[in-house]
Amino acid sequence: MSPLTNTLPAPTPVVPDLHLTPAGHIKLPTAALAIASHTQDGVLFAACFDGGVYRIETSSGSYAQLGKHTSYASGVQFMPGTGHVVSAGYDGVLRWFPERRGAAGQTVAAHSFWSWKMRVSPNQKLIGSVTGQYAAGSYKYEPAPEREPSVKVFDATTGNLLHALTHTPPVLSVAFSPDSRYIAAGNMMGDVHVWDLTTGKVAASWNTPDFTCWGIIKSHHYIGGIFDLCFSPDGNSLLACGMGPMVDPMAGNGKEVWQQFAWRENPVRKVSEIAEGEAGHGLMEVVKYHPTKPIFVMSGRLAQGKWNTGLFDAASGKLVGSIDCGMRVTDAAWIQDKGETVLALCGATSQERKVNGKCPDFGHIKLFQLK
Repeated sequence: MSPLTNTLPAPTPVVPDLHLTPAGHIKLPTAALAIASHTQDGVLFAACFDGGVYRIETSSGSYAQLGKHTSYASGVQFMPGTGHVVSAGYDGVLRWFPERRGAAGQTVAAHSFWSWKMRVSPNQKLIGSVTGQYAAGSYKYEPAPEREPSVKVFDATTGNLLHALTHTPPVLSVAFSPDSRYIAAGNMMGDVHVWDLTTGKVAASWNTPDFTCWGIIKSHHYIGGIFDLCFSPDGNSLLACGMGPMVDPMAGNGKEVWQQFAWRENPVRKVSEIAEGEAGHGLMEVVKYHPTKPIFVMSGRLAQGKWNTGLFDAASGKLVGSIDCGMRVTDAAWIQDKGETVLALCGATSQERKVNGKCPDFGHIKLFQLK
């Protein structure tokens, strides 16, 4: 694995401070673990805790189930070219559905363990899914070798397996480059690999130690990980987000972390990261660039601090807007709504539990305008 250099310049911010203004709130009977936007105004797809895959009209709050996994549905993506929705779940299965209710399409048994994260390539020809179970490899508790290839790439139309790529499990994040040529994946130990899909060969590989730690209180094991990855619009850098080191792994109060890497350079160079004074504590689960503005969003679960959703200037890395949206955020999407680009956040405010014999709605999708 290549060594990592740490040159951190301080470019000038190009984006003024922004404000996240509430623009809608949809309650769901179950937690939403992933969302994806439709090309149609105000329409989302959600993968949920009950295994369901839903089509949601944000204007009315109405939703309809397209189909269901036998365990949690962990990922969902929309392919406008074919009009199909593809989902992934903890049953290790990929499922295809028409965008409206109808006969379900094909299913593919992708993994013997969970699909942690799934993405569709920008050209809509490829599906990437990552898996892996954390099992102690020795008394030192380093992860045991994978039992199956942790990163798999499928043909988005046929479902045929195109690439089975090795990594150290569990692999928690995956992303395609804007030109769909490269796929990146990050694991719990801060290892990142980037593959060239024209050859199936590793194009870059490095480790960043700032996303994992060894707990010394209550339970002795590794915890953390790179929970999401996102290529920059020009494809030359890669953003990673997750949670930094903590003493007590059960507390979930590591530093909110993002780092950006010039992955094409040899050795790979860390070019920026979240500023010390701008980060709180908690698990960050999603990072995404805005489709047109030079900013990105990072969001997740807040343990300590002022925000669980932050907007960052892409040039400088400066925090230019933030909010505590009052829930654990598991995914985000930029959607079009009445000519504006709106930030949609999904998640939950609690775990499933019954009150007087009935389970109250605990899943949420919250919409925000940028002002």
